[in-house]
Amino acid sequence: MNKPKPRLTRTALHGQEERVKRIFRDQIAEAAGLLEVFLSSIVLIGLLLSIVPLLQWMPGLIVDGNDVEVHVFLERALDIVIGIEFIKMLAKHSPGSVLEVLLYAIARHMIVGHEDALQNLVSVIAIAMIFIIRRFFFVPSFGQKLPGGEPAPDIASLYESDNTEETV
Repeated sequence: MNKPKPRLTRTALHGQEERVKRIFRDQIAEAAGLLEVFLSSIVLIGLLLSIVPLLQWMPGLIVDGNDVEVHVFLERALDIVIGIEFIKMLAKHSPGSVLEVLLYAIARHMIVGHEDALQNLVSVIAIAMIFIIRRFFFVPSFGQKLPGGEPAPDIASLYESDNTEETV
């Protein structure tokens, strides 16, 4: 006998459509993750190459360390530090790592920039706000977990220090 063919209902079609969308989203996210790792490796190679001129300037700083050479040396060194923090930000995917990059960038601006007192005050207020945000406004929905589900290393250490203060 002829069996009637099962018809796909709208809900079944919608479920399959959602599954296909989810698969595509996962593949796009995976490709974006690979591009992010590739970009991080390019930045890391660039940072490693930029350390070479920094090392070459060091003997000149010891022999004849004038203000201009020290200033350029500090600019380059702090740029490398900010680049390293940028790579960590790409790897961690946590708000804490973003705040660290901002913190280093503002600190670099204050250290090597020749700004007036008002701009230095604004930089100090910005740094204070970063610490306030980090301390009081981090909530679990703000992305304190790594993509795998475990807590971000910078957040886990923050909570461990909070727990030790309470038990003391």
